[in-house]
Amino acid sequence: MKLSLQALDHLDLPFFDGAHRHAAEQIVAWAESADVQLSVQPTRDEVDQQCRSLVDSLGKAGILSLCVPRTCRFGNASIDSRSLCLARELLAQISPLADFSFAMQGLGSGAISLAGSDEQKAAYLGEVAHGRKIAAFALSEPEAGSDVGGLRCEAVRSQSGYVLNGEKMWISNGGIADFYVVFAREPHTTRSAGISAFIVDADNPGLEIAERIDVISPHPLARLRFRDCHVDERMRVGGEGEGFKLAMRTLEIFRTSVGAAALGFARKALKLGIQRSMTREMFGTFLADMQLTQATLADMATAVESSALHVYRAAWMRDQGRTTAREAAMAKLVSTESAQRVVDSAVQIWGGAGVRVGEEVEALYRDVRALRIYEGASEVQRLIIGSGIVKACRA
Repeated sequence: MKLSLQALDHLDLPFFDGAHRHAAEQIVAWAESADVQLSVQPTRDEVDQQCRSLVDSLGKAGILSLCVPRTCRFGNASIDSRSLCLARELLAQISPLADFSFAMQGLGSGAISLAGSDEQKAAYLGEVAHGRKIAAFALSEPEAGSDVGGLRCEAVRSQSGYVLNGEKMWISNGGIADFYVVFAREPHTTRSAGISAFIVDADNPGLEIAERIDVISPHPLARLRFRDCHVDERMRVGGEGEGFKLAMRTLEIFRTSVGAAALGFARKALKLGIQRSMTREMFGTFLADMQLTQATLADMATAVESSALHVYRAAWMRDQGRTTAREAAMAKLVSTESAQRVVDSAVQIWGGAGVRVGEEVEALYRDVRALRIYEGASEVQRLIIGSGIVKACRA
């Protein structure tokens, strides 16, 4: 589905300024001119190649610069959350792989953006922004997904750095990344204590792709194995033992943007639902003229706009320097759960054609599902929100 300037109507909200409109228009222009081939049912090799092509194209267009820190006129460097969210909302309407490729460049390099040394930032962030290096965020493990404190991958001190042993699971960009930011713990530590972050280049001896994983919405995904993988001390990101906090800070930034991607999927589903209802004849009239259909469209549209307000409130708050853990959790929870319902409603409006392989609405049904799981499942977001309420009442 092509984007148009109508996709930018919500930029009139008071959350945005001229720079955000420029960023959004830049993405629309890219969508109209980019020569990136996107297969309907790609093979794994085709998915890998599409992602590499998208990263290259987005980098050359300057769009990847939105997911790494930019220096403002006052000399301060930071990631602008509203630009990040706008990019994901718009890219999700173009292609799930376009959104994925953009988002992983930010998430994969996020720890470096937040806590990297000047040397690390110089070596990696520019390459990420220009699409010359593909990034990956290696936090989850076979027995540690939502429960980050349960990770077991070990980082043992050596004379010149650390030796990593263990596995990482569900790693996006696994198999095509040029580097991974890996979280591992010092032996004999538990929970959040003793975890540090390390940059591990893809060609580092001791790192191997143990398994490529296929999922319902295809994208590069892998299980990583570390066997006596030596990492120089200069490749540790942030202080020793500060990895848990760094992972949480990284996720907090990009969690709101997951809500933005869900918002993009939901907007696309709403458009497809409207189009189908306006052209599908039933019982001597069009589906759109039936009150039940109009009620469904009303619920879909209300869910979309509610999600937009949650997402951009959280993004605006972070850009103002305010604490946003609870608001980011609300944005992700509301947007991803709502998007699932909106997409389901669009499939229902399409009827049998809605589950036909190759239809956009059928692909959306698969694309939207994982958003309720990754970067903190919906259940985790409810815990964050609920505990934040109780803590605030006791303060």
